Parts: sequence; structure tokens; C-alpha cells
Amino acid sequence: MSNEVNKGSRTSLDPHIFVIFGATGNLTRRKLFPVIYNLSAKGTLQKKNIILGVAHKQDQNDQSFRIEGLEVLRNSGLPTDDKLYQEWCNECLYYQSIGKESMEDFEKLAVRIKVLEQERKIPGNRILYMAIPPESFLSTIENLAKVGLNTSEGWTRLVVEKPFGVNLSSAQELNITLHRHFDESQIFRIDHFLGKETVQNLMVFRFGNTLFEELWNREHIESVQITVAEEVGIEGRAKLYEQVGALGDIVQNHLAQILTLVAMENPELYETDAIRYEKLKVLRQIRPINPEDVVFGQYTHGIVEGQEVKGYREETGIPQNSQMNTFACMKLEVANWRWKGVPFYIRAGKRLPRRLTEVMIRFHAPPVSLFRSFESISSIKPNILTIILQPDEGFELQFQVKMVGFPVNLSTQRLHFRYAESFGPLPDAYENLLLEIVRGNQTHFVNSEMVLESWRIFDPLIRMSIPVYPYPAGTWGPSEADELLRRYKETWENRLD
Repeated sequence: MSNEVNKGSRTSLDPHIFVIFGATGNLTRRKLFPVIYNLSAKGTLQKKNIILGVAHKQDQNDQSFRIEGLEVLRNSGLPTDDKLYQEWCNECLYYQSIGKESMEDFEKLAVRIKVLEQERKIPGNRILYMAIPPESFLSTIENLAKVGLNTSEGWTRLVVEKPFGVNLSSAQELNITLHRHFDESQIFRIDHFLGKETVQNLMVFRFGNTLFEELWNREHIESVQITVAEEVGIEGRAKLYEQVGALGDIVQNHLAQILTLVAMENPELYETDAIRYEKLKVLRQIRPINPEDVVFGQYTHGIVEGQEVKGYREETGIPQNSQMNTFACMKLEVANWRWKGVPFYIRAGKRLPRRLTEVMIRFHAPPVSLFRSFESISSIKPNILTIILQPDEGFELQFQVKMVGFPVNLSTQRLHFRYAESFGPLPDAYENLLLEIVRGNQTHFVNSEMVLESWRIFDPLIRMSIPVYPYPAGTWGPSEADELLRRYKETWENRLD
């Protein structure tokens, strides 16, 4: 294990080399290139920071890699400036093949990194970003260590993309391999949801406003709903999705992390260890899930945003008899003083009507209606606070007002705040997280204990015989998901319906 950790400043942006494994893949093209370029164009990153793309292609070289990078930027949707694009690609992009991943290939990679650092006067600061399939993680980590790339004269930071294992045992194996060669302080397990401004603002919203924090408990809150909905399908990830499904792709990481931010106690300071400690406590306090409180679904042929789309089993690479879930919803209980008796209803899925991530806090309705003498008022709707994480990021508070005229009647109105209205367009979540990696700040990254605790909660569901119900693409999942909430006299709150 390396002792060469956190040598760089946690606040300054030290010169570094950004080594991307899987540099010709979709994540690099869609996110990493545009984001790193944009940070450079803003002046946030210095031009002497360079990217070394690493992939299997042996007919690639620096020049062809720069041509590909230029094409990626032209198609990225960023403000077009071809001269700046070309200048950045020529100054910052390099390529090194690892062929069939032999030791000789990795030894050549180690030499190339040191040569580039000497030429560009970079003091041994390295980010090793694994934008590769999860099945390649273990061998790549081992090979990096064998050629000494887990240490340096400066700092070395390893970035691991989710999923962090496909079940509890594989997550444990990944952690063992990581810790054999890297210190935990070097490891950045990246979950892009944690880079979103609205997710990071959840703590400010809760602990910076006594109005809400005083009400944030079982005495005032009836239930919590968390929804992570995607209108897209599996986007060519058949092999991975058949291993993890919606449970491992969204629920075990994105959704669990949002839940911890909603349910956590106030940390002592806005500091990495203090925040992680409180989030970990929440995960440890989630009771074992009753399989009767779980509904799995799988999308079939349907209509999404006016377009006809395939069913999951019609996707390329998916077996015709697949029983993998593309939708998951369930009821959770956080067994602590604050949340005892408050149900957390969570759901996530592919090919739902729209892209949407929301937290809905449903407060108790008034215990007695003062307006029961009016025939026009049968009941009073509860206040609902909606935290909108994407899209149209912001907050809404639902409340009741008297309508004009007589007889007395009530109308539901909303107070709202939108980030875009106050601050303009938000930065990409990857921008925030990549800057935190350069700074060495792990606050918005998942540590090994949190990964294992999260899998401890959801891994048992993988081994249970839970039915997988079909649902047409473009709907909110199988009807059984609605039945689950009806059993508890609740309904899913679809704010935009």
C-alpha cells in the first residue's frame, strides 16, 4: 500500500497529468473531454496540465488522438471556437496504447508518463481515471501497482467509476484489491449524482435553514418519496445491465446516496470525515427490507416522448428470457429516533415517462379540519416539499390557500425556487467532481465502508425470488408499484402529471 498520499494541497490546483484508461470510450467522449476542455477554457485548469489517453488501439498515436478529440469538441455543444479547440488538443492530448495489457505494455506506459512529466515540468502529480468496464478494474489495478504507478514523487489519485461491484461479494473483492495497492485517501469512487449542485445543496438547505430542520422528523413528516426516473433505455450497456439491473445501476448508489443526505443527522463540520460518518450511520440504521415491500419491473415495447421504443428483451445483447429488473421500488425504514415510523418509498427505472430526480417530503395533514362544516371541503391536502435534483433544479413548497369568493374552498399553490433563475446554467456534475479530485477533496465521493453498507442493504434482494413485472415503456412502472403504496394508504406523487 502506498504511503505517498495527499502530498498536494487540498485547495490549490496543482499541475498534473490526467491519465484516462478507456480513452476511446463513450464516457471519455461524452463527458471527460468536454468537461476538462471547458475547465481549461475558463482558466480553472492550467494549460500545462495534460491528458494521456490510454486504450487498446495500437494504430492510434498522439496526432490521430488529437484529431478525434477535436471532433469530439466540435460535437459537444460547447461554444464553438475551432482555433481554441485545436490549440487545446495540440497542447494537452497524448496517447499511449496498452495493446493486450501485457506487463511490457504497462511498463511502456509508466515510462511514457515519466517522460511527459519531465518534458512538461509536472512534479509527479497523477490522476489515474478508470473509464473502463468494471470487469477490467481488478487487472488494471494490479498492473498499475506492478509497474509502480500507484506511487509517485507528488500525489497519485485513482478514480473508479460505478458500479462498485455487482453484489456484496464483488464489492468486497474490489475493495481488497484497491487497498492492497492504494491508500483509501488516494481512491475517488465517483458517482456523478454527488456532483450535482442541488444534491450538494441538500445539506445547506437542511442545516442552513432552521425553518425546515426543526420540522425534519417523525413528529412532522408523514413519509418521504425519492424518485430517480430515466426516459432512456440501457444505451448499449447490455452486458453490464444484465449483471446489475436498476437495483445495482441506480438504487444501490445514486438513490442510496440521496437518501443518506435526506436522513442524516447534522455533522459536526462541513468536512469530509464528519459528513461520511453521518451518512454511514444512516445506511447502518436501515432495517432489512421485507421482500413483500419490493416491486421489480422490466420495460416492454412502448412510447416515450412520442417515439416508439423497443422492449428490454428486444435490446441488442439481452437474452429473450431475461428476468433482469429495469425498474425497482420499495419501502424502507430508517430505525433511529428521528425517523422511527416514517416510511421511505424509493423508486428508480429506465424507460419511464421523463427524466426526473426528486425528493418529496410529505408533512402530516392537520389533525382536525376547521373547515369540515363546508360541504365543498372534504379534506385538507398535506404540505409537500419537493426537492428537484434534475431537471429544472430547485425546490417547491405546496400549501393551501382560500379561493376567492363563497362558499369557502381551498386551492393548492406552490412557492418555488429555481437555480437557473437565480444563478444561470449550472455546471456539469463532472466539472465539480473533477475539480474536487484535483484538489484532493473526497467529501462528495463514496468510501469503502459506504459501498459495503449499501450493498449489505440491497444484496439480499438479488438472491430472493422477487417477481419481475412487465410495464410498457413510457409509463411509471408496473401497476404493482402503485399497489405497494396503496397497501399503506399512500400514492406516488408525480409532480408533473
